Amino acid sequence: MEDESGNEGDGYTMSDSLLARWRIEFSKSFQNHLDRSAPHLVRRWLVTLIAAVIYIYRVYYAYGFFVVSYGLATYILNLLIGFLSPKVDPELEALDPASASASSESSKDSDEFKPFVRRLPEFKFWYAATKAFVVAFVMTFFSFLDVPVFWPILLCYWLFLYFLTMKRQIVHMVKYRYVPFDFRKKRYGGNDKPSSSNSPQGDENTAQT
Repeated sequence: MEDESGNEGDGYTMSDSLLARWRIEFSKSFQNHLDRSAPHLVRRWLVTLIAAVIYIYRVYYAYGFFVVSYGLATYILNLLIGFLSPKVDPELEALDPASASASSESSKDSDEFKPFVRRLPEFKFWYAATKAFVVAFVMTFFSFLDVPVFWPILLCYWLFLYFLTMKRQIVHMVKYRYVPFDFRKKRYGGNDKPSSSNSPQGDENTAQT
């Protein structure tokens, strides 16, 4: 009896170790694919667009899951606000006199262009939005999540929430004079060349040294 229980324990241990090893290998492979897809912005968002179209077609075909769609749309709106917002809120900086004086002195001392730093970077925005569409699509296959509701009310409420949130965001942008997009193109002179520190390989070399 002791040998049988020992064999069963060894079997569970081997299966757990194999499962843990498979999870580690899968996570590494998945992270590798994510890292390789980072430079391909258009392709990544094209995949998100395809996922959104598939989800919309699924909801239209099933004619249900409006609460799930409302939650998905609200989550995407929250991601969008994080994408359009600066990492450091200027309103909070204005309330802190020490940080306000330091930022004003640094802006006077150096005329170097400082890019807009987002609270939610573009890659994280894309990944979270794509994952949200995939999760919502899977949720449409569970009938207990199809809560009966009058969908025009949810649509009107979400549109009201959208316009109210975007209005507040635009007022915040105008008040603190920042633009979340940079439409200017980099230009280099005849003798000027882009420095290697701006490229990923340059960052890796500087990190190694």
